[in-house]
Amino acid sequence: KGKCPEDGWDESTIELFLHELAIMDSNNFLGNCGVGEREGRVASGLVARRHYRLIHGIGRSGDISAVQPKAAGSSLLNKLTNSVVLDVLKLAGVQTVTNCFVVPMATGMSLTLCFLTLRHKRPKAKYIIWPRIDQKSCFKSMVTAGFEPVVIENVLEGDELRTDTEAVEAKIKALGAENILCVHSTTSCFAPRVPDRLEELSVICANYDIPHIVNNAYGVQSSKCMHLIQQGARVGRIDAFVQSLDKNFLVPVGGAVIAGFSEPFVREVSRTYPGRASASPSLDVLITLLSLGANGYKQLLKERKEMFSYLSSELKKLADDHNERLLDTPHNPISLAMSLRNLDENNDAAVTQLGSMLFTRQVSGARVVPRGSEQTVNNYTFKGFMSHTNDYPCAYLNAASAIGIKKQDVEVFVKRLDKCLKTFKKEAKKGKSVNEISNSNIGTEQLKD
Repeated sequence: KGKCPEDGWDESTIELFLHELAIMDSNNFLGNCGVGEREGRVASGLVARRHYRLIHGIGRSGDISAVQPKAAGSSLLNKLTNSVVLDVLKLAGVQTVTNCFVVPMATGMSLTLCFLTLRHKRPKAKYIIWPRIDQKSCFKSMVTAGFEPVVIENVLEGDELRTDTEAVEAKIKALGAENILCVHSTTSCFAPRVPDRLEELSVICANYDIPHIVNNAYGVQSSKCMHLIQQGARVGRIDAFVQSLDKNFLVPVGGAVIAGFSEPFVREVSRTYPGRASASPSLDVLITLLSLGANGYKQLLKERKEMFSYLSSELKKLADDHNERLLDTPHNPISLAMSLRNLDENNDAAVTQLGSMLFTRQVSGARVVPRGSEQTVNNYTFKGFMSHTNDYPCAYLNAASAIGIKKQDVEVFVKRLDKCLKTFKKEAKKGKSVNEISNSNIGTEQLKD
């Protein structure tokens, strides 16, 4: 039926299924005589086994979604993967999505592919309207495609940084709709930035007949992000939304899903990809979804949401204990932020050193954001880089409840962060420098914990 099975398959069943697909590829025929330049020959048996002897990759030279006659098994794998992923996108909340395909590139390059596809439709366009999010790959995706990003600064509402839709519309009028390739919005992001106002942006795009591409990097795991996409497509215009495989489906980095509400446009994006492509990302995500089943994936989404509530409550307790504040960002369903006003006031370098201390104590993924840092990306200078605005009121620390997180991860993180903050306070009173504090030996005690 081309859908994700309700209950997951066991490993031996999945391996049998993959072997059946593999023997449909010509390189695995017993009497095959190959005289072409690409015959699926592999020197290492280990490499062949790693890929289940599915060597031909996916697609043909003119279309990544096309069927390759001498690779029937790999082509079937590709078709099934796209169909199963489409089913999962629907169960995650975007019920009216009509088409998608897995592409062996991460999110940034996949966004570039979408922009290059739009170039043929809008040959006069040179600008992309982009509500600011301080993440390099999504900015570079526009520059790499040969377009000029028009950065729309966010507006501060309470603690949250939100889309300035009035500024977006004003910029469209100033530049002229025909000169704008698309609006490039974002769902999943680091607090205190929250998902863009997709409904309002989608209506603006529909009114001015401007394409709308959504960076949904790790939004599949969030029912709120997926609801925003569904609503945006219902009331206005969304041409495509792009999501990472590793962040949403717990597979290695290297793939993304490009999805949309117009089958012809999604097919056009797949035809823009030059040449054939690696089947590894498709193989990884198919194995994973067959293993989990629809019920297993829904259970992971449920656990992630529960862990978000737990992380929020534990981080709030910690913040209160250290006279800090868990920033109020109710519109961000994945990421949280805790103020670091005390560190910021004592020493400008202390915020950065806290991040270093956490990393050396095996806490990965937590981001500390100092005030006033600058970063130049492709000749564009961002003030207050990483905070999504020129001058956020305070320094802060980010932590995210992403799919696959466990209660133990939250508990160990909060415990080690607490020790680091206590050490800063204790040693600072003794007059020690920031570097002396960060190099203190509290890490050994924490790793024993």
